Amino acid sequence: MKLRDRVVVGFCLSLVLVTVLFVVDMQNENARRLSVADGGDAAAASHFHGRSDRSRDADEAQSAWNAAASFVASTLMPSVRPQQPQPTRSGAPQPYPQPADGRPRPIVPDLYAGDRFADLTERLSRSSEWQRHRGYVLDWTAVRDVIVDDTDEDGIISNEYVVEYLEDGLRPNTTALTIFHSRISKREMYPKNDTYVPLILKNMSVSPILSVAQKEGGTQLKLVIEYLNGDKALMKPMRFTREQQTLPNHFYFTDYERHNAEIAAFHLDRILGFRRAMPVSGRLVNITSELMAQVTASDLLKTFFVSPDKNVCFHGQCSYYCDTSHAICGNPDMLEGSFAAYLPSQEVLERKTWRHPWRRSYHKRRKAKWETDPNYCELVRNVPAYNSGRRMLDIMDLSVFDFLMGNMDRHHYETFTLFGNDSFPIHLDHGRAFGKAFHDEMSILAPIIQCCHIRKSTLETLLRFHNVKKLSEHMRESMADDPLSPILWEPHLTAIDRRVGLILQKVRECLSVSTMSGEDAAEETRVRTAANATFDVDTGDVGQEVKYTVRSRDITQD
Repeated sequence: MKLRDRVVVGFCLSLVLVTVLFVVDMQNENARRLSVADGGDAAAASHFHGRSDRSRDADEAQSAWNAAASFVASTLMPSVRPQQPQPTRSGAPQPYPQPADGRPRPIVPDLYAGDRFADLTERLSRSSEWQRHRGYVLDWTAVRDVIVDDTDEDGIISNEYVVEYLEDGLRPNTTALTIFHSRISKREMYPKNDTYVPLILKNMSVSPILSVAQKEGGTQLKLVIEYLNGDKALMKPMRFTREQQTLPNHFYFTDYERHNAEIAAFHLDRILGFRRAMPVSGRLVNITSELMAQVTASDLLKTFFVSPDKNVCFHGQCSYYCDTSHAICGNPDMLEGSFAAYLPSQEVLERKTWRHPWRRSYHKRRKAKWETDPNYCELVRNVPAYNSGRRMLDIMDLSVFDFLMGNMDRHHYETFTLFGNDSFPIHLDHGRAFGKAFHDEMSILAPIIQCCHIRKSTLETLLRFHNVKKLSEHMRESMADDPLSPILWEPHLTAIDRRVGLILQKVRECLSVSTMSGEDAAEETRVRTAANATFDVDTGDVGQEVKYTVRSRDITQD
């Protein structure tokens, strides 16, 4: 009798062990889960409407999966993983001091490192000679000043806040991010020294993750992260270490996105005083317990696997680089990522999408009108949204911002419709920035080169970073507290300082042209534009061939 009991118990334990081992196999688990969760697709569809809409079977399936994933991480995975300490903040992948292939770094001379641009400083001191536009340029076709002062008479900029338009006010259970949304204004995303930004950065980097879904659209993989308090963030996972640059044979529209570029762009936007980007924080996540365990959509879940090197990987589904050969892998299951706070929903604060007037072609051979027409800016000046108000100077600011990062991927931008055409352009989607530390892409400065305008406050900021305390020093200090610090490879910080001087030189050239006679100035503008016309731009979508005839609607068309 006792022997028979032992046999029965042993047989039952064997069945349990076989079942657990079966769960460990990722693909068999996916197939099993599809059948358990009522066909999988229904569970996935319900997830996108919120976790509260799941069926009871789907909840049971999720609980089973969480238990299995925990078992995998704690029991089985250590036996197959390399014996190495788990990465922490100090042990996370860090920039290498030299290129991975051992070649010496290129030397790019900083032509203006010793130039203090005293002529620009002196020009700024003669502000009494300028026309002050009192916060709003009435007619850009009549403006020929290079340095444009759009502050009010008392030296400040008028503003309006979203909270002034909220009918119901804030809910009792309001989060830091919701309060942040209510403080968005016509001029900036958040005020200087805002106390909610550090809270949002902290919450995104440590708060438990409730659910994970793949963001629809876009060319590369991005994940929508939902936290327990209902806040959301957009995660861009790490593909490469910091020193990996844009591949030489890749166009700007086929370049990989870099998670650290999103983090650095937020800090650069804040340091420049623009404050038009949402807060972005780095975070080190466990792919198994924090990402895979919180995924309910079968299409995403089935892309997780264990690589031959025993690392946990996934690739999702997207236009570019979403296959096994371009998978995102952990070390062995720890992964860096950038977490960008979500904008308010369209129902709360509607946004409008605009084509950038100096957008690129996203075509390997075609050029755009602005590359070949030296008078292209005159067309832009006559188009609504750019013919009056602040938008023209905002585009100049955006040009400065993108040039400092080396970001060529600026095809659209968004504004808040609440404030009409006087709303600031939102600075978002900077994953393809900081890809070429040893090349300065002058075509990004095309708006400033062709229009010869720059905002007075922006010029003052650039001169301060060039002559007093370098912009790279501000960046190091600002990014030091990020969980993934250091964020940028050192050559990128060197490039930022070098590019500040290049912008100032272009402003100097514009000022020299503005003092010429009309005919000489026109010829100089034509020559200068042609000299900088190394651009590759068009109005078509990726891979789409479009004939271009310039009309005003071509600039403003969504």
